[in-house]
Order: sequence, then structure tokens, then C-alpha cells
Amino acid sequence: MKRRTLTCLLLLLPLCACRPAPPPTERPPEPQAARATELRDAIRAPQDKARSVEETTRKAAENTRAIGSRRSRFLRRA
Repeated sequence: MKRRTLTCLLLLLPLCACRPAPPPTERPPEPQAARATELRDAIRAPQDKARSVEETTRKAAENTRAIGSRRSRFLRRA
């Protein structure tokens, strides 16, 4: 009895290494690009925000320099 059970277990052991059946091919798999796009957008959002703040800061610095040069011209006249 024990020998028969052991033999059955040894014969069934290789079946554990078999791959599972592939999914049905009627419905195509969901594209992976949608997930990658969401991740890319999540990464780029803070970068885009930083770029817009950088542009605003640059324009403000240019305006400050322009005002400073106007003041120095005004002070030279006086």
C-alpha cells in the first residue's frame, strides 16, 4: 500500500512543473502603454510645473533689471 502511494506521488511530481494553460486568445491582451503613459505623466507633471515657475522667475528678474537700469539713468540725470 505504501509502495503504491509512493509510486503515484513520484509519477505525479513532474506534473507540478508544468506550465499553466495559456489564456484564451479570443480577447486580445490589454495594452501596457496606458500604464506607462500614466507613469510618464505623473513624473512629468512636477517637472512641467517647475519649468513654468522657472520661466516666471526669469521674466521677473529681467523686469527687475530693467527697472534698476531705468533708476540708474534717472539718478544720473538728476
